[in-house]
Amino acid sequence: MITLIIEDEKPAARLLQRKLEKLEVTVETMLHSVEESVQWFENNPHPDLIFLDIQLSDGLSFEIFEKIEIKSAIIFTTAYDEYALKAFKLNSIDYLLKPIDEDDLEVAVSKFKTRIPKTAETSNLQLDFEQIRQMLSNPFEKSYKKRFTVKIGQHLKVITTEEIECFFSENKGTYIHTYDNRDYLIDSTLEILEQELDKKDFFRVSRKFIVPLKAIKEIQVYTNSRLKVILPSYKEDEVIVSREKVQDFKAWLG
Repeated sequence: MITLIIEDEKPAARLLQRKLEKLEVTVETMLHSVEESVQWFENNPHPDLIFLDIQLSDGLSFEIFEKIEIKSAIIFTTAYDEYALKAFKLNSIDYLLKPIDEDDLEVAVSKFKTRIPKTAETSNLQLDFEQIRQMLSNPFEKSYKKRFTVKIGQHLKVITTEEIECFFSENKGTYIHTYDNRDYLIDSTLEILEQELDKKDFFRVSRKFIVPLKAIKEIQVYTNSRLKVILPSYKEDEVIVSREKVQDFKAWLG
């Protein structure tokens, strides 16, 4: 079985090679860019299996297949979040999420050996790449965080975003406040939450608070051109929209 790795980070490529050697899979070649890969495919027999990173140093790896007709089976290696992964499952193309787990790698290799033909139909590959490209370029396909797991003593509790009245920071910790007037410490920051939450539904009104639209009970004019947000149960501190965020907050409200 001829196997190829296309990965722009050389240490990551070497690590994957070592993991594959443990599975008795020999990697013939490692390539690190779109340009290098195109040149290699033009002058060498195509492999049975390619481990393919999505983002290379000089562009998306899909550009290789726009220039070269590839008939190899592909296992994606990607750091992209779950919003794109459903596209990778099409037409028996597998994927591995970085950092690559050895057990997942073994399953993927086994799947290739038992289910995936050694020569894939080019038309299928083109369909996959086009759908994946659309998934990665369409921001509305992103899956935002919908639930959080918190630890309560020796137990874990799952809290959905539907239950959350606000997020707030206090004493270097970040907390969820729920509609039933309870607070839960979470292992995150408001900066990270800003990226994980759907911006249509959540807004960071200040350095201390992120509030969901559905939880806003009332908005009052406050001092120094600021606004005050009234929430159903949170009473520990005033939720103030900072002056520099007022205009964006109004635009978010629609």
